[in-house]
Amino acid sequence: MTASGREMALLVNPTSGKGRGARLADPVAERLRDAGASVDLIVGRDADEAFDKVRDRVARGVDTLVAVGGDGLVNMALQVVAGTSVPLGVVPAGTGNDFAGALGLSLSDPLAATEHILRCRAREVDLGRAAGRWFGGVLGSGFDSLVNERANRMSWPRGRARYNLAILAELRTFRPVPFELVVDGETWQTEAMLVAVGNGPSYGGGMRVCPDARLDDGLLDVTVLGPISKPEFIRVFPTVYRGRHVSHHAVTVRRARRVSLRADGVTAYADGERVATLPVTCEAVPRAVRVLAPGSSS
Repeated sequence: MTASGREMALLVNPTSGKGRGARLADPVAERLRDAGASVDLIVGRDADEAFDKVRDRVARGVDTLVAVGGDGLVNMALQVVAGTSVPLGVVPAGTGNDFAGALGLSLSDPLAATEHILRCRAREVDLGRAAGRWFGGVLGSGFDSLVNERANRMSWPRGRARYNLAILAELRTFRPVPFELVVDGETWQTEAMLVAVGNGPSYGGGMRVCPDARLDDGLLDVTVLGPISKPEFIRVFPTVYRGRHVSHHAVTVRRARRVSLRADGVTAYADGERVATLPVTCEAVPRAVRVLAPGSSS
């Protein structure tokens, strides 16, 4: 694929990754323009303005949408291009870059993603959908959603350390929650620390809570952590970064096309963004979005 003559909208979060999004905007735009693309930079004063701008720009007609930021910005982009023919390119520049990692993009060399945008043919990958919103990675509810809320309120530290600190803070008072799940029509009632529904394998900057989830299998992976003691949780927690927690006796993993979650007073987050207060139903939507990433075949 050549970029010559193509119109690209470049959506940037200037505050992501300690300002890394802002620092990458110019070199990414310059590389795309050097390849012959017409680049329209989109930056909002806040998330609502950025969403309105990118939605309107794509509606007017654009060949490619490029998101320079983390999972939150990518989630915004998915709301605009999912279900359309407009492909999405991702330049990972956020605190959490889990969707970019699932696509096989280098997180240590974000500018390399620009080359994929220029050279790769678009391929289709699955998305999850819940409460009318698309998500590319993981929807979490229970302990992990409380951690997400606390981490979003924190300005320090950055990256993985922020999630780890939020986990320790929430763990002091958290108690297992009675959940009712309906997994492809089968009702399952259980107490759980958390329930994670993964289109992709990880959230929170590399926590592989659904380690075997794939973006191209038409299924969601459902990981349920049952009640365990706080010392045991602290002992097991580090293994989530390698996906080894699934071998623990308190963890159950199911796969489904559709899963409904119900629990009192629990909020669901997906791709780090608030989705809804439960109950909520998640469904896998095969081949929902076109992406410019490795492993492509048109």
